[in-house]
Amino acid sequence: MANRSYLYSADSMPSETEIPRPVRCVSEHNGDVPLAHKLLAGHGTTVVPSMIWNPPVGIAADYAEGAALLLALLRAVGRGLEGDAEFADCVARTTAHLEKQRAAHVLLETGEIVSMTDDDPVAGVRHLASAEIPAVVAAAEAAIAGRNDEWLTSVRADWQRHFASFYADALYFTFPA
Repeated sequence: MANRSYLYSADSMPSETEIPRPVRCVSEHNGDVPLAHKLLAGHGTTVVPSMIWNPPVGIAADYAEGAALLLALLRAVGRGLEGDAEFADCVARTTAHLEKQRAAHVLLETGEIVSMTDDDPVAGVRHLASAEIPAVVAAAEAAIAGRNDEWLTSVRADWQRHFASFYADALYFTFPA
């Protein structure tokens, strides 16, 4: 099994005793938590109980603000990739799926990723939520404002790793309605 980052949306956050209903599938990404997932979880970021694993290794955030940030960054990246049909298709599919799965919250499940890189997965998620995600949000906001061209150029050069995740209505872990 590949270790993946999973992204969902819901109108409420998971609690110790309940999983939100419905949970909409947004995206999964093999091997790490990609930039797109971090940006989507970048506003109102909080650690929450996981819907999949026992330790509290879930992250919840504001869906609308995260989606707006990701789409703004995709537009900025696209200004250097005019004519790249593969990038344009990725942006179109991502945009359509984000609109379709819109909810109040984005729910990022990182258990498989932090378990392979951290001795303490809970501490790993806390670091992701309190340091890594805010750092990439700040870098993206600066790049969108025209103050971080070097970072934007590096993202553009490796856009597939950052943005070409699997967006679908059913992921490896899918929740019944």
